[in-house]
Amino acid sequence: MKASTLTSIAKEHGSPIYVYDAEKIESQYNRLTNAFKNVGSLRINYAVKALSNVNILSLMHSLGAGLDTVSIQEVKLGLYAGVPAEMIIFTPNGVSIEEIEEAATLGVQINIDNLSVLEQFGNKHPKVPVCIRINPHVMAGGNANISVGHIDSKFGISIHQLPHIVRIVDNTGMRINGIHMHTGSDILDIDVFLHAAEILFNTAHYFSDLEFLDFGSGFKVPYHPNDIETNIEELGEKLGDRFAAFCQDYGKELTLTFEPGKFLVSESGYFLSKVNVVKQTTSTVFAQVNSGFNHLIRPMLYGAQHHIENISNSKGRERFYSVVGYICETDTFANNRRINEISEGDILCFHNAGAYCFSMASNYNARFRPAEILWHEGEAKLIRKEEQFDDLLHNQVVLDMAAVKV
Repeated sequence: MKASTLTSIAKEHGSPIYVYDAEKIESQYNRLTNAFKNVGSLRINYAVKALSNVNILSLMHSLGAGLDTVSIQEVKLGLYAGVPAEMIIFTPNGVSIEEIEEAATLGVQINIDNLSVLEQFGNKHPKVPVCIRINPHVMAGGNANISVGHIDSKFGISIHQLPHIVRIVDNTGMRINGIHMHTGSDILDIDVFLHAAEILFNTAHYFSDLEFLDFGSGFKVPYHPNDIETNIEELGEKLGDRFAAFCQDYGKELTLTFEPGKFLVSESGYFLSKVNVVKQTTSTVFAQVNSGFNHLIRPMLYGAQHHIENISNSKGRERFYSVVGYICETDTFANNRRINEISEGDILCFHNAGAYCFSMASNYNARFRPAEILWHEGEAKLIRKEEQFDDLLHNQVVLDMAAVKV
């Protein structure tokens, strides 16, 4: 999006504010499907956790995507957004059997990653089709915090426990219709991912009634100029050919499934924040904005680097700034970053703010969560209002402290 468009949005709707470009979301979806155009049956299930606004879910569905959900609340958001239950997969971790049963009653695809829960569910509901999430013990991502396929991960059933899975399935008579893996985010090495895929193919041969194989996602997107990213086209060519060969060997055509979140929405997102104060110390120039890790926690939580642009002075000379927030904690967005000269009142734009940004926002320091805008067909459409003071009190129960005995 143009800087002038973003500054106009900030002027009209205020800041801090999140802006999402629907055209970019659509282009990313088309890029992924085109990369796998030679696959007979392809399903893209958007990972709701990345950005769960119901308007985004509706947009994804209009493009042809299903949903990957990790909580019963995400399942219900998807249904509310108009996504049919049969296009939603439920892939929780560490939830109660009751939550999985509730999801099953709603008609969504169940995906189980725990031997104990698999046996419980199979004994009680043997006729409900179930997908099994395995852990291939392949670390395809770069950051250990976002790479979930390693041996110490809490996610998935270890591939070494495959005999236990087969025993449970045989004893319960349950129907397994899918096999799933997710190696983690920021995948760069296609060959490592393909190695994990081979483990999934080998596992699939233990089950005769499969309908799909889910390869997760975790494709890396560029976070700053000249950054590296997953070569989706290379992956599509290599995995597509291998999948076709597997289906021929298996004896029927299965659906190849992915569950991208970051890949679809990250680059569509812009976070706009106003500079409150430019503060010079003996060693550093701070640009202090009207936000903090309550709105954008990824730099502090994961060390993520978001490209920061001063859209109020896009042609100004560059200087070094540390961009920090207004939270009463260390909330540093960037250290000694080269940014066009900043003045108080300028609007800074944080790029790649579409995935795991608003969805991880909080009310820390009793700050309001910001508004969200969808830029769609040349118009800035409000899809979430900025919170107000009443929102902070909404679920609080106010006691009459004079009547409370301490």
